[in-house]
Amino acid sequence: MARPTKWRRVCCIPESTLFGPLNDDGVQGEIIMAVEEYETIRLIDLEGLTQEQCADRMGVARTTVQRIYSGARQKLADTLFNGHTLRIEGGDYRFYEDSEKEFRCVRCRRRGRGQGRGQGQGRGQGMGFGQPGSGGPGRGRGYGK
Repeated sequence: MARPTKWRRVCCIPESTLFGPLNDDGVQGEIIMAVEEYETIRLIDLEGLTQEQCADRMGVARTTVQRIYSGARQKLADTLFNGHTLRIEGGDYRFYEDSEKEFRCVRCRRRGRGQGRGQGQGRGQGMGFGQPGSGGPGRGRGYGK
């Protein structure tokens, strides 16, 4: 029997989910970064939290954050130095609860709630936004039923 999924808490889906070189030199390739990888970059690099503080906010172990963060940095480096496109989507996550307002990003605190709620999509638990067949909640990696 498979181990149940441990959802990682995140603030929101980024407004821009596709990044890449402005000049098209014919370099092919797309790197997919999960939403929880994006969240670790936001918390550690942008907000200046330690990995332990990041783990507390996301509701996972510090070693899990260390692994997620390492993978995210590898993907950023690959994107920057090899000219690949970076797409942020999918993953195993859920949005912060209303009682966790202080953990939200500056953009969401200004708006009063996390992006993605109230759109008939449940609580955002790892859906593959914009992907074919992603009409319901589930693991972002599968994008299916």
